[in-house]
Amino acid sequence: MNIHPLYGPVVLEKGWVPAPSFLLRRNRILRLINKFSAGKLLEIGCGAGTLLHELNQRGFTCEALETSVPALEIARHVNANDVVFHQTPQPSWASRFDYLLAFEVLEHIEDDRTALATWHSWIKPGGFILISVPAHMKKWSPSDVWAGHFRRYERLGLVELVTAGGFTIEHFENYGFPLANVISPLRAWAHSRNLSARQRINNNKRASNNDLSGVQRNAESKFYPLLKSLPGRLLMHLAYLLQGWSSKRDWGAGYIVLAKKRDK
Repeated sequence: MNIHPLYGPVVLEKGWVPAPSFLLRRNRILRLINKFSAGKLLEIGCGAGTLLHELNQRGFTCEALETSVPALEIARHVNANDVVFHQTPQPSWASRFDYLLAFEVLEHIEDDRTALATWHSWIKPGGFILISVPAHMKKWSPSDVWAGHFRRYERLGLVELVTAGGFTIEHFENYGFPLANVISPLRAWAHSRNLSARQRINNNKRASNNDLSGVQRNAESKFYPLLKSLPGRLLMHLAYLLQGWSSKRDWGAGYIVLAKKRDK
């Protein structure tokens, strides 16, 4: 593993590189997390675990819940013994964590309300949840089918879901504009090639795609040399600025929500 000054951890030896969409999300998430005091943190669906590595370096005591075996292999390699990983929830998690993070996870869960209620129970009184989800059902594409998503979210529906789950929203933004909007159709075209036009995903296929969606980087690895070149770095700097400028508008590909636990 090496640490890129702009992109963070890169795990070439395991075939994992940061995708542009991940980098856009990471940029906004770290801006929010940098305002947190260090504490106990749980990430749901940590994928390759590179954010956990960065947060551990910032003084957070990190644990993770990850059911994907391919993702766990990479995450454990990235974090060595610095993070405790679990494949199933633990009874000791009741009111245990100061922060709970779940990035691009809720859309994979059929009963998202029950999931939020469970996560609420794992957070300490006055603790925080930080989540990201894909935005706008009108943007539904073969990429969502390939990844095993149940839905994309609309702003009002997401606000209602989070507040009904026992949280008070402290920050809500849209991220990814305009770069993610350009990349998404290209990813959808690539994913459509892996799906039969008439095939319906069965449960086994959905589970398999869920396991791989956060760590499969075949296409991204081919383009990573361009991403880390000077033109690529300049493009990402510009993309970071533009998504920050447009974060209060509803133009991008996803939402990020920071909310505080409210006693029900």
